[in-house]
Amino acid sequence: MKRIFKIFLVVVGLSVALYANGQNQSSMRINEYLVFNTDDYQDDFGQQSSWIELFNSSYGTVDLGGCYLTDDPNYLKKYPIPGGDVLTAIKPRQHVIFWADNQPYRGTFHISFDLENAKEIILVKSDGETIIDRIPVHKDLGENVSFGRLNDGVGSTNGDEEGWGIMERTTPSTNNVTIDKTIKSTRMQEMDPYGWMMAVLAMTIIFLALIILYIIFKYIGKYNIKQGKKRVAAKAGKDISEVQYGELPGETYAAIAMALYLYKGDVESHDEESYVMTLQHTDRSYSPWSSKIYGLRRIPQLRKK
Repeated sequence: MKRIFKIFLVVVGLSVALYANGQNQSSMRINEYLVFNTDDYQDDFGQQSSWIELFNSSYGTVDLGGCYLTDDPNYLKKYPIPGGDVLTAIKPRQHVIFWADNQPYRGTFHISFDLENAKEIILVKSDGETIIDRIPVHKDLGENVSFGRLNDGVGSTNGDEEGWGIMERTTPSTNNVTIDKTIKSTRMQEMDPYGWMMAVLAMTIIFLALIILYIIFKYIGKYNIKQGKKRVAAKAGKDISEVQYGELPGETYAAIAMALYLYKGDVESHDEESYVMTLQHTDRSYSPWSSKIYGLRRIPQLRKK
């Protein structure tokens, strides 16, 4: 019984995986192609060949391994995309190029037919039967002119009716619609060639910042004064309205004034010319018995016995 249950779980898991893989593959789209390549994108061998761009229109990675590309509706398995190649895992909203050079021995992305002799391009699921996308090949485009979706992944999946058109320029491995962005500095120079707008804007920002700082510091100061009054009132046991925070008693002001007067007048500490230093010489009429001056100045005498 357990063995049957395990087999059932394995079968269900494989079915879900295959279904999910099929669903992911259905998100791939033929996005653009170029038939006559004489001076356009080159392959990794330095050659210019026809190319087909596929686009992952989903927001999950899609593995193209096992899918098929063909130009013959009666032979859907004409070129099998090799499985196991990490490069066939296409990330969300990304592109991949296949070279239609009829040289499949050159690698995974070189298919077994060319577009000059093809009537249409068909992308087939890994089951070899379900067609994901198809597009007729136009031979009247001219050299280095591509045909593709006007917006990546948007448009019909069974022809070239809705959402398809001739590209203004080829866009291999990138978005078909590119937005040309002007550099901000260039736009600013066009809008304000003399810099007056920039100067006014800068000064406005500076003055606004100063006003904001003034308001912040003002209210911070008021808040600190209020908190100080609360602390003084709490210590003195008074109501906060009775506390004149910041005022000192008269004795304190008198002491400060006297100190300033003495410092300014300089009448107590020094004489009139306080910058003059007076040195008074004092003679010493004696010398202690241990003074070294006697030993240094007396000449040694030799006594004979």
